[in-house]
Amino acid sequence: MLLAASSSEWPEAGFTGIKINPESLLPEVVNAESCAAALAASTDPADLIYVRLVEGRTAEAAELLASARCRQPSAIRLRLFEAVLLRMANRLDASAELYAQLLAETQGTLQEAAVLQHQGRSHFAVGNIAAAVDSLAAALDLRVAASDDAALIYASTVALQRARHVLEQAS
Repeated sequence: MLLAASSSEWPEAGFTGIKINPESLLPEVVNAESCAAALAASTDPADLIYVRLVEGRTAEAAELLASARCRQPSAIRLRLFEAVLLRMANRLDASAELYAQLLAETQGTLQEAAVLQHQGRSHFAVGNIAAAVDSLAAALDLRVAASDDAALIYASTVALQRARHVLEQAS
């Protein structure tokens, strides 16, 4: 499987200057200057949380997330960040439980594909490749069926191809 040689071909990750690494399926800052400029212009506190998670600054991300969740306790994006933070803290059962709750809440909505995509990337990050393939395939199917944004379909396609490749290599 050939992966993108440069980050210019990496899938978008939902924030300027950040893309999804097609090997690890995790977001990475690929342009610190543009990321910092976008963050300075942003009025959404979730953007800062996301950037801090991507940078691996989990303690700061956790503090910001706690504050944001007090103001918006049911926000799906913030709860997805919480699941990521739980995975990064090696609290895998709690992360998996939160993803299951989010899937139950978003089933049949436009947000379901995003939850499945995050869940799939989380499964991949912890080595649960078969589950990653299942989640990523479901996310891609939903995105295609909804004629979702091309960048989201591309991100799902790249992630699913990578997970399938790793699964095939393991067999």
